[in-house]
Amino acid sequence: MTWNARLDLHYARADSSTIVKYEHSGPLRILRSLYPEGPQSCHNVLIHPPSGLVGGDRLDIGIDMVDASHALITTPGATRFYKSESKWATQDVQVVLQDNSRLEWLPLETLAYDGCMARNICSFDLKDQSELIAWDVTALGMPSAQLPFINGVIEQHFEIKGHWLDKGSIKANDIKLLNSPLGLNARKCLATLVFASAKALSDEQRNKILELAREVIQVEGLNIQVGATSPGPNVIVVRALSDLVEPSMKLLRSIWLEWRSQLWGLSPVMPRIWAL
Repeated sequence: MTWNARLDLHYARADSSTIVKYEHSGPLRILRSLYPEGPQSCHNVLIHPPSGLVGGDRLDIGIDMVDASHALITTPGATRFYKSESKWATQDVQVVLQDNSRLEWLPLETLAYDGCMARNICSFDLKDQSELIAWDVTALGMPSAQLPFINGVIEQHFEIKGHWLDKGSIKANDIKLLNSPLGLNARKCLATLVFASAKALSDEQRNKILELAREVIQVEGLNIQVGATSPGPNVIVVRALSDLVEPSMKLLRSIWLEWRSQLWGLSPVMPRIWAL
């Protein structure tokens, strides 16, 4: 039996508040909207009761934002791709931001279990004056539980349409990719954080965003491989490799908090669900 689900989220402004309307089918929901920063910013938690995907499962998430709305979306736990005998499991997130909308897409990590056949797709289409902070954190196997990633494959697709695309296939038997210093260098967690703008950033803006990220990297001083760059005028990218999820997630959270504070004038507020 397969579990297919779809969730469509529509964010807009009503007076000074960001509100969300949603439609769903299958086991995919959001908890009630929270406003820890005031009515202008809507926090939502995505809930998938089966708690993981196996071969044949598919989750489709569509998000559109208009009217200068602002949303922060996260999850209560990791997205898990379990072992599959022959079929792909797919999560496909498609986002469109319009007007002056802002989105913080901050799901907890994706776990690729041994033997999985996983497709993890996330695509953002930025229009008008919209801006985005988003991350993707993927762990291969569960080394702390002595469950290494020795079979299976995970395909990654992380895209800012028209500006940047990170696409690849990580196979458990691709030893050169997994262990080479030019690949993952035997690290089991790969993490990406992006700041993206529909409007091209000036050199001064790009340098400021990069400087903020690099200052945090220096202060944190974690034992991970990390770098920050700007592959184009609309995108800033931070990439990290670590042995475990926690160091990369700690770093990305610190940079995200600095970015939202310095670039958007927002308080360093973390979703309460992360503390549970």
